[in-house]
Amino acid sequence: MNNIEHLFLLAGALLCLSVLATLVSARSGIPILLIFLLIGMLAGESGPGGIQFESYSLAYSVGNLALAIILLDGGMRTRMDTFRVGLKPALSLATLGVVITSGITGMLAVYILELGWLQGLLLGAIVGSTDAAAVFSLLGGRGMQLNQRVGASLEIESGTNDPMAIFLTLTLIALITGEMDSTGDALLFLLSQFGVGTLAGLSGGWLLVQLIRRIHLVSGLYPLLVAGFGLALFALTAVLEGSGFLAVYLAGLVLGNSRLRNLESILPMFDGLAWLSQIGLFLILGLLVSPADMWAMALPASLIALAMIFIARPLAVLASLLPFFRFNARELGFISWVGLRGAVPIVLAIFPLMAGIEEGNILFNVAFFVVLISLLVQGSSLPPVARWLSVEVPPEPAPRRRSMLGIFKENDFEMFLYRVDSQSLDGVVVRQLTFPPHCRVAAVFRGEHLLPASGSTRLAMNDMLCVIGRSTHLKTLNNMFGGDLETAREKARAFFGDFILAADARMGDVALMYGVDVAEDELELTLGDFVLAHSSGHPVVGDHFVRYGMVWTVADVDGDRVLKVGLREREL
Repeated sequence: MNNIEHLFLLAGALLCLSVLATLVSARSGIPILLIFLLIGMLAGESGPGGIQFESYSLAYSVGNLALAIILLDGGMRTRMDTFRVGLKPALSLATLGVVITSGITGMLAVYILELGWLQGLLLGAIVGSTDAAAVFSLLGGRGMQLNQRVGASLEIESGTNDPMAIFLTLTLIALITGEMDSTGDALLFLLSQFGVGTLAGLSGGWLLVQLIRRIHLVSGLYPLLVAGFGLALFALTAVLEGSGFLAVYLAGLVLGNSRLRNLESILPMFDGLAWLSQIGLFLILGLLVSPADMWAMALPASLIALAMIFIARPLAVLASLLPFFRFNARELGFISWVGLRGAVPIVLAIFPLMAGIEEGNILFNVAFFVVLISLLVQGSSLPPVARWLSVEVPPEPAPRRRSMLGIFKENDFEMFLYRVDSQSLDGVVVRQLTFPPHCRVAAVFRGEHLLPASGSTRLAMNDMLCVIGRSTHLKTLNNMFGGDLETAREKARAFFGDFILAADARMGDVALMYGVDVAEDELELTLGDFVLAHSSGHPVVGDHFVRYGMVWTVADVDGDRVLKVGLREREL
């Protein structure tokens, strides 16, 4: 009984300490996942905690469980429209990019660590993939608004590149141990990882959506159903020799884009589960490492980590995205820098230990050190690098809170909560506002008082508005109420230019009005067609180019249709 109480005390204390450490991360800029790792190391046998933990099999099991939850949650929060601009480049990064990164890193490891070729390439495969937990956590938690092409490519890459890393790792282990001796077996294993994983994920996601649509449960049970289904799907896919990681990510993607009203109760709980998974995973991995052994490999591991960051990853990104001409040099540079390593390389580094490979301890300690360097160097510098490379776009206005009302099973009405922060709304009577169809102000809160939401209600600064509408109206409502509109317009002008024009404007009229000397063959083009003619691929907000001494910047899009374009003079 005492042992159980001690275990609960220890687990509770570490959990509380990890949660409170998020405040340190927010204030210092240190990646929170790195702090979780350090807490685990301090609690281990070489730290003041003195906890002896050497169960690689338990760490492997916890790692798979935690990563399944993290990927399921990440899939549910990935919007399908990001696939319009990010799917093909992300898949190229998730396959070819992983192979190139692994190959270059592995060859360098052969010479730096004096390993055999297969062992060196095995280390490259272990650290070859970016980590979904690290990418989702750092990109989502730093308040960065990346342009859609860059953000979508990074999110989808991190959610889909694990199968290639696992394939390379297991194949090289099998070659080292003599369990695999033909390229045919390796190719069949690769096809089964991606093929079975994709089929299981899409069909499993569809089945889960149909199940949720047809049953009625207490709201608190839906997240448990999704978690149980996701873990079962992960295990079943692995039994069928497919990638369970890919399967749960795709299942989450299908579910998250289904617009079911039950997502209102599923997503908040999964946010907590994903955080718990990250904390538990990185704490256990921190407990597992021996700092003395790791520091003994510090110099060669640092060389490998820096070579991967500054040589292998940039070359892999360049080779993978070269066919996609729509990426400019700044975007390629930022994608190269966000090659974050996290839990996946450490979990994969357990594989050689469990397989009894002689160099297993070296590979594990080097992989762990590579993760530390990646999180410290790359993770802590993402915001300034994003600003330096100009891949950020002005943040879009958004409600302070939104929730579905639970009236319809699909395409449900939602409640959007806004604060009146704009001087232009101060003193405005509700009936003077032009709302989209079927949108209404349901309530107005002023201080501690609830005011009637009648047409004669006069708004005041700091009022809280409850607006009823559908997600299709969100963009219009955000432009009406979403924050300090004057400040937002100033930021937009600073980024897009003083003139933001409708894309249906005729180029001849634009040339006449703004004194731009436009070629005769482009005078009859609309502004939107002009921008598309000088762009490649799918347009996203923030795309820009220089022509006629002016900078033309995409300011708003609807799918592949440009809606607004910013215009400013080119700075000399």
